[in-house]
Amino acid sequence: MMKTPVMALVLGAVLAACSPEAPEQSELAANNQTDEQVSQPANEAAGSADEETEMAAAERPAWRIVIHGGAGVILRENLSAEQEAAYTAALETSLQAGADILSAGGSSLDAVQAAVLTMEDDPLFNAGYGAVMTAEGIHELDASIMEGSRRDAGSVAGVTRVKNPILAARAVMDQSEHVMFAGEGADAFAESVGLELVENSYFTTDRRREALERVLETRERTDADRHGTVGAVAIDQNGNLAAATTTGGMTAKMHGRIGDSPLIGAATYAQNGVCAVSATGHGEYFIRVGVAKTICARVELAGEDIETAANNALAQVAGLGGDGGVIVMGGEGQYAYVFNSAGMYRGMMDANGAMETAIFEADE
Repeated sequence: MMKTPVMALVLGAVLAACSPEAPEQSELAANNQTDEQVSQPANEAAGSADEETEMAAAERPAWRIVIHGGAGVILRENLSAEQEAAYTAALETSLQAGADILSAGGSSLDAVQAAVLTMEDDPLFNAGYGAVMTAEGIHELDASIMEGSRRDAGSVAGVTRVKNPILAARAVMDQSEHVMFAGEGADAFAESVGLELVENSYFTTDRRREALERVLETRERTDADRHGTVGAVAIDQNGNLAAATTTGGMTAKMHGRIGDSPLIGAATYAQNGVCAVSATGHGEYFIRVGVAKTICARVELAGEDIETAANNALAQVAGLGGDGGVIVMGGEGQYAYVFNSAGMYRGMMDANGAMETAIFEADE
């Protein structure tokens, strides 16, 4: 499920010798010896590092994409065979959309956008069409996207008319000087750059309306009512990382509530050579931990592998009372799914021809 990156450790030793009988010659000899002794081990170490870097590059697939369709209490007994097949097919459609771009030499940024776009258009997922409803019975959608080479990013929060919020997030990144727009301003910006707008009722499905009515009546949310965010991470043929996350939030949320999905560093982060992350779960806790950035910081600064870093970040979430999951792509294309919930819709596809999808906790 993941590969550990090759770590290069370069050691240099400088030895000097001096002779009391001939200080000037000793000093010259010491300098000469130092040059030789430093240059030779350094060259050997550099050669070793180069070899290990080449090995890591050889192990890295030309490209890879990993997706998730939300985490939560997803139990086999609660899904019919038909529902499981539908989710699996939807995950495969998402993977293929991203893979088509990556296999043609396209960017990881375009790939993660394409992958989550299919899920925004699929009512199985809590993003775009089929998103959950606020307590007022409307839809307020969030999305974010980030690329790893320059760490450019864009996001929108609380949009109500943009058909595909991930396209609005991308437009913020590409066509504005800002990183984030919210509410009416985000809808207005999307309209100004020519994105498709729809009536808010476009996003409504019977399933989500029934869920809202149940929560308002019982005053209780199930895990399914709190989760459902979708996302993708990818590495392209140039080694560039990218991440995208998009959601409808939680059922019966208060008007104006913003979760972690549009927040760079909470649900979405990408940094070349380090990692890319997309998160799903109880957003308030993911915000407080800064999950996506925390994972990448632990990889970069503490030297942890991506799975260890993700487990440590989610342990903080659990310690506060939250749950959820993440997908992580390492700087050399290694990947991990990590979640502390009962399941997570997830999948991977790469240039080596591998493709996998899974739903339940025990799936591999």
